[in-house]
Amino acid sequence: SPDEGWQVYTSAQAPDGKCLCTAVIPVQGTCSRDLRSHQLRQLMEKVQNISQSMEVLDLRTYRDLQYVRNTETLMKGLDSRLKVAAESQKSLNTKSFQELKEKMRELLPLLPVLDQYKSDTRLIVHLKEEVRNLSGSLLAIQEEMGAYDYEELQQRVLLLESRLHACMQKLGCGKLTGVSNPITIRASGSRFGSWMTDTMTPSSDSRVWYMDGYYKGRRVLEFRTLNDFVTGQNFVQHLLPHPWAGTGHVVFNGSLYYNKYQSNIAVKYHFRSRSVLVQRSLAGAGYNNTFPYSWGGFSDIDFMVDESGLWAVYTTNQNAGNIVVSRVDPQSLEVLRSWDTGYPKRSAGESFMICGTLYVTNSHLAGAKIYFAYYTNSSSYEYTDIPFHNQYSHISMLDYNPRERVLYTWNNGHQVIYNVTLFHVIKTSGEL
Repeated sequence: SPDEGWQVYTSAQAPDGKCLCTAVIPVQGTCSRDLRSHQLRQLMEKVQNISQSMEVLDLRTYRDLQYVRNTETLMKGLDSRLKVAAESQKSLNTKSFQELKEKMRELLPLLPVLDQYKSDTRLIVHLKEEVRNLSGSLLAIQEEMGAYDYEELQQRVLLLESRLHACMQKLGCGKLTGVSNPITIRASGSRFGSWMTDTMTPSSDSRVWYMDGYYKGRRVLEFRTLNDFVTGQNFVQHLLPHPWAGTGHVVFNGSLYYNKYQSNIAVKYHFRSRSVLVQRSLAGAGYNNTFPYSWGGFSDIDFMVDESGLWAVYTTNQNAGNIVVSRVDPQSLEVLRSWDTGYPKRSAGESFMICGTLYVTNSHLAGAKIYFAYYTNSSSYEYTDIPFHNQYSHISMLDYNPRERVLYTWNNGHQVIYNVTLFHVIKTSGEL
């Protein structure tokens, strides 16, 4: 409901590179208690009523005028007949008298038209008085609003500014309502792979990691900046001690989280120390194409990060192949809590987490859309219909980066990003 709070739609950036934020202010936040605002609303309603009355009056006057014009000839003929009868009463025989009566009868409908004119005249006088009152009220409000001095206006602006800043601090999470058209960053590598930036480090850290292929790979390229990644220059190579399976890797706070090949073991590899800090089995999780996404590729286990932390998406025999979402401790890789979404993983093209919600696409091919959403905060789900332009017709990796609020995608040998639009309802107190 619009009365619940501020409704805010945010998107990472517009085509010109600027951030976008669209706010819909609730009814109770529109200065409804302000006397001048109340007076202005009343005046606007009066203006609208007067405008409607004038339109009706104009239409009615036009209609009546047409009728008067049509009877004008009849009235002239009757007048001439009456003059002749008055000059020579002998010519007023029975036949002539009947004709005069018929002419008079034809003019009878003119009487209510004339009565309507009288009524309209009174209405015009009333409308003139209303307009005079409106002019006086508007002048009084204009003088009152102009009475604020600069300091008072400045205080009002500063108060509003502080409220807006406080509101922006609450815009951490929202519901996905739209995905932009794809933005192709680079075309490189094989049909399948994964690329990403760190989901947690400061914005000054713009390193890009690149992992080509979906199984037995061990080579991770680290580019210094996105521009270096685009040009293929200035990178270092990390050789993982254990090969990976699938493309569901994620970089979180300086470490790579990935699925160890031919196992359901999660591995945490630290880039700076070039070592495995911890590895742990995800109990019961399928692997080796037991429960992959629809495109296959050993995509049984998919790691992802959102605003609330690290997640693992997979499935088990106990869950009958339905997607399981698990919160994972990034230090120990221990599963903290799990949810059974009820959505069959083999029917999903890919999935990603935003603000504790799992969003699932219904295909990895052209024509895909974001079809399903599971809310971990309420353990509930809904079917969605969010368009998703799959430009190169084969997605093998799809991940959300909460730091940049974009989706990273590997699409048929192309590295692509999508901006997202999130919807927020912000609870506020008091009046603006």
